[in-house]
Amino acid sequence: MALLVSLPLAAACSGAGPEDVLARARATGSLRVALTQANPPWNFLDDAGQPAGYDVDVAKDLAKRLGIPRVDFIGSDYASFIGGIQADRFDIVVSAQTITGKREQEVDFSLPYAVNDVAVFVRRGATGITAPKDLAGKRIAVSEGTTEAEFVRASVPGADVRTYKNAMLGLTDLSQGRADAALVSRFQGGYLAAKKALPVQAAIPVLHQEVLGMSFRKRSRRFKDAVNRAISAMIADGTLSTISRRWFGGTDMAAAVRGLPAAQAPLPPVERNS
Repeated sequence: MALLVSLPLAAACSGAGPEDVLARARATGSLRVALTQANPPWNFLDDAGQPAGYDVDVAKDLAKRLGIPRVDFIGSDYASFIGGIQADRFDIVVSAQTITGKREQEVDFSLPYAVNDVAVFVRRGATGITAPKDLAGKRIAVSEGTTEAEFVRASVPGADVRTYKNAMLGLTDLSQGRADAALVSRFQGGYLAAKKALPVQAAIPVLHQEVLGMSFRKRSRRFKDAVNRAISAMIADGTLSTISRRWFGGTDMAAAVRGLPAAQAPLPPVERNS
């Protein structure tokens, strides 16, 4: 069973230390999972107001493998994920979060569970942007707190950066002419364009590729080992392939993760008795 809870309710849980994350979750019977709720097909709220998407299915399977009967999904955003982890508002972020060196200074990450293609979307019929250099000086929509926002600020000369809470808002502004381009997940942009009938298209289908992981508090070694073993098992038994094919039009994320360089996809930790 999966529940959607508010941040204040989640924050009221006991403030155990990082080494106690797994024990606490098992004792309370709840894994507190943060996601944006607004980035389909990764994660979103369905017509009944319930969490759905790739991240949601993966999080539910993860909880089962960890021996935790319930998942409490907590709405947040990319700009707040790290602070929320550090403040113990949730146990783990499962929300298409890119593994970066900067983020690893503040939180720990699991093994990769997905690979994302960042694309450049424009209004349908627009022809002025066909290569990265064409982004210079343009109005570019990005979600605040994402690697896409960092990329534009650091690498696109003269960009007018327009920030949004989520990709849907950015793509909507793009479709209405209030931005010249939007940097979002290729899967996400394609999904929203089809489902919401937005007149946008991918001008650069793969600007660059990012490796995604689940994040949690530093020094949560026992929890990290258990999460990594669960992800490895999902990949080995075909569960991750089944979930990803459902949400990404046949794309096999397990195969994508297996194809990563060894430095990005380290061997899973050895099983422990503890």
